[in-house]
Amino acid sequence: MEKLVVIGLGLIGGSLALDLKLRMNFKVVGVDQNPAHVKKALELGFIDEEGSLDDLSYASVVIIAVPVNVIGEVSKQVLNVIGKDTLVFDVGSVKNEICKAVEQHPKRKNFVAAHPMAGTEFSGPEAAILNLFDDKVNIICEADKTDWRILDHAISLFKQLNMHIKMMNPVEHDRHIAYVSHLSHVSSFMLGKTVLEIEKNEEAIFDMASTGFASTVRLAKSSSSTWTPIFLENKENLIKSLNEYIKNLKEFKKMVEDDDAKGLNDTMDGTNYIKTVLNGIK
Repeated sequence: MEKLVVIGLGLIGGSLALDLKLRMNFKVVGVDQNPAHVKKALELGFIDEEGSLDDLSYASVVIIAVPVNVIGEVSKQVLNVIGKDTLVFDVGSVKNEICKAVEQHPKRKNFVAAHPMAGTEFSGPEAAILNLFDDKVNIICEADKTDWRILDHAISLFKQLNMHIKMMNPVEHDRHIAYVSHLSHVSSFMLGKTVLEIEKNEEAIFDMASTGFASTVRLAKSSSSTWTPIFLENKENLIKSLNEYIKNLKEFKKMVEDDDAKGLNDTMDGTNYIKTVLNGIK
């Protein structure tokens, strides 16, 4: 039986372990710095045993699902000890620094820089769920630097997860992801913070929270230990997106102050085009 090693047993690592164990009959070995995470993963049954970074030569596949600010270093440690045919891929949502970290490694050809565009607002081993990746996009960066046999192995594995594969330059990836993912998380966190600061009556928030409010602040339940490294690793792109967002907020505020109904209508009507864009994605 082939062995899959998952390093980082949170939402993404755990969900990958669950699905690949079921769909491809891997024996799953778990690695995590937090002993409680290993214990819970064993209890939940999505890993079969605990492992370590010391000896990964037996692994057919290694998944690196740790915070983005340490993926580069962990990836190099993993590449140092794997077998010659082992597939290694990460799942980080910021790619450029990771790609630069491994670009000179002698076993760079074994590495696939991947970003499965899937997740929830929950974290830890308990957050792992089946079918998280079905019909989601998986972005692969610098595929040309991976040995074609290793890349083919990775793509076949991603297809078992029913994912759609997109190839992208890591610099382009990080710029786009700052707008479509990272900015939405900042917006959600800051909306939640603003409401908590203005409205001290928690019962009123609960009673009056519409489905719109609940869906908008859903991401504010996300783990800071996950998102702080992401924001800082992609800070230049995030700051650019925040500057544009803040400009739009100021313009909207000015229209409200000036009773500019036409401006408000035009702005919102123009933004309704997002429905067409999102329907096209589906």
